[in-house]
Amino acid sequence: MKIISRSICVILASVAFASSAFAATNPMERLLEGNRRFAAGIPARKEAGGKRRMGLAGGRHPFAIVLSCSDSRVPPETIFDQGPGDLFVIRDAGNVADSIVIGSIEYAVKHLHVPLLVVLGHSGCGAVKATLNARKRPSGNFGSITDRILPAVVEARKSHKKDILNEAVQDNVKNTCSEIVRRSRIIQELVSKGKFSIVAAEYYSDTGKVEPVPSGPRVPPGK
Repeated sequence: MKIISRSICVILASVAFASSAFAATNPMERLLEGNRRFAAGIPARKEAGGKRRMGLAGGRHPFAIVLSCSDSRVPPETIFDQGPGDLFVIRDAGNVADSIVIGSIEYAVKHLHVPLLVVLGHSGCGAVKATLNARKRPSGNFGSITDRILPAVVEARKSHKKDILNEAVQDNVKNTCSEIVRRSRIIQELVSKGKFSIVAAEYYSDTGKVEPVPSGPRVPPGK
């Protein structure tokens, strides 16, 4: 199968939907509704107590996968106002994708039938900032993380935009989306059939809001 380029592998969900009926059937809008509650300071998240906890012991049916940074300020269940069992969460520094991350996504897709992946960067990401400021490749295992972030830093510097860090954060999210599709035939096939969506997004810690990252055009199913 032809490799899907970065400009088309990110299938953005619209943020314009407002009806709660639609939100019940659209995973991305369900996440955004939860984030709006979180940002407004009126979360409605249900904890895993009583019957809910007992129900989860018998199985779970997450409606979205979230790959986010390990930063302690960016807990996906909290910022999307979701409870235990709602999300399949994968976290690492810089929200990068190696074979273990991609394998975890494939597991969620294949065995749990999750229809949506959100790759979530965040403002002021320390891993991206460290890569941006590094004069040489960091020693130890952290270097394997900066190796994956470095292409975004290089691209951001070419943009000559004032906020290079945020530009690099967004480029890194898009690169991660591309890497996931490029390295997974399972995901390639589901995306091409319109059965799986990938959204690049950024969490802004000052407002508490999650916004889709500007990207290329939406991919029509089958392309």
